[in-house]
Amino acid sequence: MILTTLKTQSIKSNHNINTAYSSISFAIMVVLSAPVAAQPSTQDTYSDIERVEVHGQQNGDKDLLGSAERLLTKQGVEFSQAGGVSALPILNGMMGDRIKVLIDGNDITSSCANHMNPPLSYVAASQITSAQVVAGVSPVSAGGDNIAGVIKINSFNPEFSLTDQLTWHSGNVSAGYRSVSDTSLASVNATVASKALSFSYQGAFEDANSYTDGNGDTVLDTLYQAQNHALIAAWQDDTQQLAIKLTHQHIPYQGFANQYMDMTNNDSYGAILRYQLALENEGQFSAQANWHSVEHDMGFFTPEKTGMMPMETTGKDFSYQLHWQLPMSNDSTLLLGQEYYLYQLDDTWPAIEGSSMMGPNDYVNINDGKRKRAAVYGEWQQTLNTQWWITAGVRYEYVTTTTGEVQPYNSMSMMGMSNVNALAADEFNQLYRPRHDHIIDATLLARYQLSDTEIIEFGLAQKGRAPNLYERYSWGQSTMATTMIGWYGDANGYVGNPDLNHETARTLSAAYTLVQTDFTASVTAWYSDINDYIDADVIGSVNSTSIELNRRNILQFTNVDATIYGSRADASYLLTENDNGKWVVAANISATHGKRNDTHTPLYQIKPLQSELTLQHQRGDWNNSISWQWVATKDRVDNNRLENTTDSYSLLNISSSIEWQGATMTLAVNNLLDEYYQLPLGGVSIAQYKQDNTQGFPQMNGAGRSVELSVNYAF
Repeated sequence: MILTTLKTQSIKSNHNINTAYSSISFAIMVVLSAPVAAQPSTQDTYSDIERVEVHGQQNGDKDLLGSAERLLTKQGVEFSQAGGVSALPILNGMMGDRIKVLIDGNDITSSCANHMNPPLSYVAASQITSAQVVAGVSPVSAGGDNIAGVIKINSFNPEFSLTDQLTWHSGNVSAGYRSVSDTSLASVNATVASKALSFSYQGAFEDANSYTDGNGDTVLDTLYQAQNHALIAAWQDDTQQLAIKLTHQHIPYQGFANQYMDMTNNDSYGAILRYQLALENEGQFSAQANWHSVEHDMGFFTPEKTGMMPMETTGKDFSYQLHWQLPMSNDSTLLLGQEYYLYQLDDTWPAIEGSSMMGPNDYVNINDGKRKRAAVYGEWQQTLNTQWWITAGVRYEYVTTTTGEVQPYNSMSMMGMSNVNALAADEFNQLYRPRHDHIIDATLLARYQLSDTEIIEFGLAQKGRAPNLYERYSWGQSTMATTMIGWYGDANGYVGNPDLNHETARTLSAAYTLVQTDFTASVTAWYSDINDYIDADVIGSVNSTSIELNRRNILQFTNVDATIYGSRADASYLLTENDNGKWVVAANISATHGKRNDTHTPLYQIKPLQSELTLQHQRGDWNNSISWQWVATKDRVDNNRLENTTDSYSLLNISSSIEWQGATMTLAVNNLLDEYYQLPLGGVSIAQYKQDNTQGFPQMNGAGRSVELSVNYAF
């Protein structure tokens, strides 16, 4: 029978260590975890070589509701503040499109000038069965068009039963509440199945008001509502499986405190068709076709941040992937793949009747924009002996982008001043706009088992990413037009650059892992040298008041060389295990450093030194934890973007959960001491600035004390 779940061997230990951020470990795991089904025979031959375990939401995090952010935070992913379900992930100090986020293998593009609908916003935590994070050195088979790493979310995992008749298989319902934002959450999953057929439904709902900070003040414009739905149908026999997944998301509103606009609607529909076939000699073949369409509206919906300006965006993703896993011998496997991606974008800002500035024409920001990617790759993995394992791969991508002619609101000069947007549109329309990028990725990964308890891993990679449509084709020059572009939450304005080169990152990574009966530890270090890193240079500034703190910059995307490096250490120690339960103490610490090579100035949104210490207790089905998080002062900031410094802070969190007769009940208190702090990666609060501009653009505040309840019942 073809395997229907992604499986990996785990490190043999009585307690887990948080190794999710080890880029080499997860790179190796992704290669060894075939995208289709069975593991190659090399896994069985050298079973004493241990594997890194992948933690999935349904396996160990039944209390998680809402967005995928909390699940991935547990695996070391940082996030840049955005809407309640639209935070942008950060890996190795790099954000947004530099990370390849795959939802069930589907490459979804953010169809918004502010990236309000990133890929992770289209899946709820309760729908996720596994999440894999490969930071930095990711194998070419894991995905291209990225320089920071790959996040693979799996919620498309058909389950079958052992009976010939189609009967009830499994289901669960969940409900939750968060006091800090008066948030209500709910989810439901249900499956009926037989040996050959499987049908399931996944649904999630979330409704939140604006949260309060540690001083008890409302953090304006952070309210939202979202719902996600998915239907899955699958058929299988002894050698093959055919499955289809249909998705729908509806977000009627979502506040974005650090953007000039809010989301006033986001409706998306998607479909994934997947075929898997077990070949002779334990080989595997998989084929997948994907479609995703979204209609996205921006404007204003709450008195917490007022305005009047509609923006409408339509985006469509089409893609397919063909993958082969071919065992070449008992200890070597060849992975081959061919992939194609097409993204289409239209971004229009409708005219406002009676407005002299925003009319009489619609402002056409992106007209029939297209981004196409065609890719092929080959990857070889070899188990040399019981100690050495290596893999090497090469991937080639041909990326083309283009867009049609654009249009300003009007072409008339106003108050004796030239119309900069009309001039910019004329210049843009006269350009030859198609652009082409040839990207070659190459990775080399090696692992050496020092002893029964120690592993050393090394990785070397060259990875590339082509500019997105907004980086290349945002053409407006006025203050209003430029401040509508940008996903950085910095309140600055951005202008595109059609002549941007693709980014090329060369990364070296090393990791050491120790696994003993009562103690585990891992240390990972990495260094990335990036050519043609897409940063931004100041081309002007604006200030509508006489207060210097209110100044913002206008920047244009540009290529520079940059360096980013960092390290992370994790440790876990079993204190005692007796009739009173098992007590474990765990700790981690991480640091990242990034700079432009030409000016030696800091890159934007690099999180300062941080650490966490956790005491865990388990007695039967009762689990408890208390954790202390500490984040250092952020004083290395990007002056081009007028990035704010932030003070150091510490948070105390406690949680307790118990499983009883199919139910899991969790009570948690986050930020127990109600600490006031500012988010180092949060950007500035434009909503607060609009309420009171005498203090400039303040940094986004973090959430205050929150009592959180959740109940999950499996049936």
